[in-house]
Amino acid sequence: MKKIKAIVLDFDGVLTDGTFIWGTDGQEYKRLSFYDIMGISRGLKAGLVFALISGENNSLIDRFVEKMGIIDVYKGCKNKAEALCLFAEKHAFDHSQICFMGDDINDLPAMEIAGFSAAPATAQEIVKVNAKLITKHAGGQGAVRELIDYVLANNF
Repeated sequence: MKKIKAIVLDFDGVLTDGTFIWGTDGQEYKRLSFYDIMGISRGLKAGLVFALISGENNSLIDRFVEKMGIIDVYKGCKNKAEALCLFAEKHAFDHSQICFMGDDINDLPAMEIAGFSAAPATAQEIVKVNAKLITKHAGGQGAVRELIDYVLANNF
């Protein structure tokens, strides 16, 4: 594995378990894991740069990135590979220095151009076939923490 400088994450199915709850007031709720939050915190302290690329555009993402201090956010994104390229260009990263974690077919183009790709255990089979790392943990249940621990342990 080449030295990874950045980890780019999908939101739903990676940082969440892919489900949501609608309240009777129209409010949307999603479940996140403190294991993943701690993993991102450890990664930031180690100097990794994080970005979020999501096909969704909702205020839950805004709240999460504000809490975590993630500046690079691409919401409502229909072309995740293009967003990954914009992120790489902004930070002058070679694609080989970026890890992308996704869980569904719309993540495949970004996974293909990232230097290292990962998928949670609950990802779609076609995504797992194309990932260099498949975590033992499910999306929203520590998969991101597992990826970050792996990168930190193997980032020479």
